[in-house]
Amino acid sequence: MNSRANIDVASATRLSLPKAAAHRDTRLDVLRALALITIFINHVPGQFLERLTTKNFGFSDGAEAFVLISGISVGLAYGTRFTPGNRLSTAWKAVRRAFTLYTAHMITTFITLVLFISGAWIFRQAGLLCEVNILAVLMDPARGIQALLLLGHQIGYNNILPMYGALFLMLPLMLVLEARSPLLLLVVSGSIWLIAGIYQIAPHTRLLEGFWFLNPLSWQFLFVIGFVAVMHVKRGGRISYNPVLFALSLAYVVLSFIWVTDKLWVLGDHLAALGLPTVITGFDKTFLSLPRLLHVLALAYLIINVPFLSRVLRRSADHPLTILGRHSLSIFVAGTILAMAGQVILYITDKDPAVGGAYVIVGIVAQFAYAYYLEHKRLDTASRRTLATSIATIPLPMRVENRR
Repeated sequence: MNSRANIDVASATRLSLPKAAAHRDTRLDVLRALALITIFINHVPGQFLERLTTKNFGFSDGAEAFVLISGISVGLAYGTRFTPGNRLSTAWKAVRRAFTLYTAHMITTFITLVLFISGAWIFRQAGLLCEVNILAVLMDPARGIQALLLLGHQIGYNNILPMYGALFLMLPLMLVLEARSPLLLLVVSGSIWLIAGIYQIAPHTRLLEGFWFLNPLSWQFLFVIGFVAVMHVKRGGRISYNPVLFALSLAYVVLSFIWVTDKLWVLGDHLAALGLPTVITGFDKTFLSLPRLLHVLALAYLIINVPFLSRVLRRSADHPLTILGRHSLSIFVAGTILAMAGQVILYITDKDPAVGGAYVIVGIVAQFAYAYYLEHKRLDTASRRTLATSIATIPLPMRVENRR
């Protein structure tokens, strides 16, 4: 009996973990990891690796990719569970996630303040206090801290999580509309995006006149597109190859590449002369102008319909990029803190290119190391839970015998 009990427990432990991993599409993890690395590099401006990121070769960058992937992931995590009997609990989980994101944002915000203030004091670089919107907080700390806590002021390069958290607060309504009609959700979402862009409707900042850098009323449209697309696939639909749409997507990506690399921004003035709203003809990131939106969607369509790209992105569950993308929030927080420290270092070294490049490489390696640490903890926790569950299912006499 003792031997049989041990075999049952060991078998249950071995079989349960791979089964869960087998249902996870690692392409999303890999793409999310690439977006996180891109965001990190771009958040340490002034070093040569920044020239190699996607923003230098097209209208969109890592932020657009991250939000589209997030919409897809949310569809898998929440949309498939939003069924009668589970709707209230699923909606509540989305709201709780929003508060988790708020907590993460507060962590990165106040650590950023500490890094820049400490850097100014230790290295006698008062100019650091004028960087990344910090000075407005220091000029009136009581009002400034309150504005930070209420999201009425955002430190530079710490503005993705507030927008992302706002999307999760909207998610329960998105789930309700999508369950009723995916088309209805797309129409409502697209209308909000267009109206917000035309009339410049966005959350206002308090210390400095302006808007949130990333307007959630605009970015929700990209999020919803990813959400609706994956729900369509989960219900048996397909995002089919269409030669005309494929050619248009490829042409648009090439046009965007030429536009950005040859710096043809003057052509934007000709588009503006058409009299159309800026959200249609401009390249504004706050309100997610149409050229940026179309670019990331065109890239996504090409990736989906080029088998080679799909195969390249489908990595094993233990691949470094898969592991990095699996722990996206923790890695994003760590990457933001590392990026802010990097900005301080580059400032006090007069943006030394060798220092900047070396720091970014070390920062990326550190994020992979942190991801492996988090993965080890996850697997260890999962193994313990599986073992406990397996033991609980063994008849009591066998468990007693096994303990002996």
